[in-house]
Amino acid sequence: MSRSHTDVSDQVINEACPLTEVLDRVAGKWSIGILVAAAHGPVRFTELERTITGISRRMLTLNLRKLERDGLLIRTVYPTVPPKVEYSLTPMARELHATLTGLVGWAERHRADITAARAAFDAGSAAGAAKAS
Repeated sequence: MSRSHTDVSDQVINEACPLTEVLDRVAGKWSIGILVAAAHGPVRFTELERTITGISRRMLTLNLRKLERDGLLIRTVYPTVPPKVEYSLTPMARELHATLTGLVGWAERHRADITAARAAFDAGSAAGAAKAS
């Protein structure tokens, strides 16, 4: 293998892995719900817990920490008793939210088309399997 091919391969791996990691993080099952909920202004932990159906306290905590670490959420703690904590989107996350809104709109517009395509595919697969028997 030539040296230039190795250099290019290393470069692709070094650039692609972080990109894949970022996409996995922001497109994760819970991340989208958290980002959408926080887009409407500062939101408290308990509000997120009520808004995001099916998320456990632990999973919410882990995802909030990851999103904060990635620079997508700002965690603000107010010196009250008990402490009041709010989460809000960073400018980078606001940009991401605009993209997510477009994706959600696309999914809503094409939900019936995808359901119909699946049904047609499954019917064709079932017919093909019956012929093969």
